[in-house]
Amino acid sequence: MILLIVVALICYTTSLIYCIKMDLSRGDTVAKHEFGIIDFFEENKWYSDYEPEKYNCISVNDDLIEELIIKYNEELMAIKTYFQVTTQAGNGLDYSGITIIPPESLKQFRDVIVKANNRFKAKEFQLLTEKITEAIRKNKYLIHYGI
Repeated sequence: MILLIVVALICYTTSLIYCIKMDLSRGDTVAKHEFGIIDFFEENKWYSDYEPEKYNCISVNDDLIEELIIKYNEELMAIKTYFQVTTQAGNGLDYSGITIIPPESLKQFRDVIVKANNRFKAKEFQLLTEKITEAIRKNKYLIHYGI
């Protein structure tokens, strides 16, 4: 019985490592955050489903988001956001959940990302800046899916 459990664990671990290697070989990272524009925002709707395709999300590596939070935490925490629904007011990004960033907070959020990108020079931050700018131009909400 113990041998059977050990074999099952080895098979599971091997398949997990294979999946991770496949993701990495495609240039994907296992841990990433996604940001997209909500074209038709609904007040009091729970945005709890993971739907990055629906919002045309771009991905940002978790390592970059971690550095962003470490270096710019005070500025991020000053940004008014919501966690999944507008009745749950928050500040900053929900690292492992869903954050809704309202149009009135987008310029402040973009300023933090631009400042961070001056330091990190990351293509992902440049793409995020462009996504935020598009949301500002269209006066739309931004959605963030944490890890």
